[in-house]
Amino acid sequence: MAAIELKRAGDIAYREATPNDPRGDPVLLLHGYPQSSYMWRHLLPVLADAGRRAIAPDLPGYGDSPPHRPATWERHVETLERFRRDVGLERVVLVNHDWGGLISMRWALDHSIPLSGLVISNTGFFPDGEWHGLGRALRTEGQGEALIDSLSRDGLADLLGQLGSGFDGDAVDEYWKAYATEDHRRGLLELFRSGDLTKLAPYAGKLGELGVPTLVLWGVNDDYAPVVSAHRFDREIPHARLVIVEGAGHFVWEDDPERCAREVLSFLEGG
Repeated sequence: MAAIELKRAGDIAYREATPNDPRGDPVLLLHGYPQSSYMWRHLLPVLADAGRRAIAPDLPGYGDSPPHRPATWERHVETLERFRRDVGLERVVLVNHDWGGLISMRWALDHSIPLSGLVISNTGFFPDGEWHGLGRALRTEGQGEALIDSLSRDGLADLLGQLGSGFDGDAVDEYWKAYATEDHRRGLLELFRSGDLTKLAPYAGKLGELGVPTLVLWGVNDDYAPVVSAHRFDREIPHARLVIVEGAGHFVWEDDPERCAREVLSFLEGG
């Protein structure tokens, strides 16, 4: 199996798996909150073994990338564009999850990125969407600060353990990096508080207009990005392929990495 290398482009850390016999466009993978490129540890080598250059950055303030303050949605979009140029990506397959979807799909549309494929998982991109649970709390002044400042590593482990089945101690250690300093914690709040979903109004219908082969891959048991959103993506993007992963939740890539990898490979192979 292909090795995963830890690299850096400027101050952005990233993981990359390189094929021996490259075939097809590179795959760019974007994590969400509170994860990092570590969430793609199962998929990166599988993609490389299938001939794809596979690249997953740590967004600023997550994993081993330092925070960029203010850590707004818009700033993350522009950081992703700089990263693309720094690592020499042109036409790509885009794979995303959670906040990685909100950031990367806005980036792809803002910068007219040529996509040869799109994999959307447990995220949203709808101007009439609503924040639920933890997201709503983090967006609320005072409540968000109290929540984020009181969280310990053990508390994060308990929270992740309630939401998914694939979080071992190493995964918790990796994702705890998002809370490492005051700057990290304030950056988390800045991201959520910049997440006014009405900003997505200009993008309504734009994903469908791309005409890009799309896989909608969704953990069914998700209170944060409910499965109704998966069906909406399926309706709004012509010829999308919808895969609902039973027994998995919001963190579908952690809950059932083997199933997710099979579905992605089948999609890339046109199966």
